Amino acid sequence: MLKLYALILILLLSLSACATIEFGHDFDPRKFESWVERGVTTQQQVENFIGTPVATGSVVEHDGTHYSRWLYYYGKGKIHKLQNANFKTLEIRFNTHKQVVSYNWSAE
Repeated sequence: MLKLYALILILLLSLSACATIEFGHDFDPRKFESWVERGVTTQQQVENFIGTPVATGSVVEHDGTHYSRWLYYYGKGKIHKLQNANFKTLEIRFNTHKQVVSYNWSAE
């Protein structure tokens, strides 16, 4: 019986090495960039377009200007080769009127 458990454990470990891990919320940063209008697009419109942000926060610039910040990220890759994983991020800043002021994204 112990040999059977050992065999099952080895099989499960072998399969998990091939498993794909996925995290965050998938989005298309290029589609967002072609859709969004700075100073016009609102937080509600962004949430309707992309979904709920993974994280939110605030930014205070050196001149004292305050912005709210939304963060989206997504990653996917094989567990045994995470250096080959695909990862993308999108950070959006909103003014006090809840309009998009700026954004930045990166993707592989």
